[in-house]
Amino acid sequence: MVRVEKLSFSYVVKGRRFPILKDIDFHLEKNGILCIIGPSGCGKTTLLFNIAGLRAPDTGVVWVDGAEVKAPREKTAVIFQHFGLLPWENVYENIALGLKIRGVPHREIKRDVESNMEHFGITKLARKYPRHLSGGEKQRVAIARALVLKPDLLLLDEPFSAIDALTREALQEFVLRVWKEWNLTIIHVTHDIVEAVFLGTEIIILGTDGRYNYHYTLPREKGEDFRDGAVFHEATVAIRDRMRRIVNESSL
Repeated sequence: MVRVEKLSFSYVVKGRRFPILKDIDFHLEKNGILCIIGPSGCGKTTLLFNIAGLRAPDTGVVWVDGAEVKAPREKTAVIFQHFGLLPWENVYENIALGLKIRGVPHREIKRDVESNMEHFGITKLARKYPRHLSGGEKQRVAIARALVLKPDLLLLDEPFSAIDALTREALQEFVLRVWKEWNLTIIHVTHDIVEAVFLGTEIIILGTDGRYNYHYTLPREKGEDFRDGAVFHEATVAIRDRMRRIVNESSL
């Protein structure tokens, strides 16, 4: 589904080039969940933006569903760290935004938005504005807005970072339900090792030098007690040890 081949990316500031990503190479099968973790500033969000077609790599190629990504594709949806909800629009209008931009007829917009709100249990929020919503409600609205566009690839940029621990766990479980129900492929950027292990079928770690440093594979099927099991504990310890090693090596 998603293949990244020898991708490198740098920012240019006042004529100086600052390398961010170097020779990133990985493949994610259809209907997998890839979690990207790594130290702050290692290029996780930049990599996500390259996959989304919002940035162009210096070298290398991103392929999605067999086609090279050179611009944002219609069936890729992105949920940003701070949800990206328009504060001057209510929940209904926020969810409808992408459909309006695409020129979908009004009757179809009404049908699809109302159907999605009902599916995600947020119909009662339709006339509320983002400032009136809790963090968990904002996240559900952001997910509904993304999925009303019927994507096959969902990109998440640290969407739970500003949410309390219990709400975060509930939303993680919610994402897994959405993943199964909507038959999605997901790439999720996070700082949280525990979150990556719970959500991911694949995990990659980016090093401080912008290189792909480590890969870990996890079961696709995770029971209700997965958080309490040996596989979860072993993966969390292994990834935390690798992350600690990366940080320590970068400080030498």
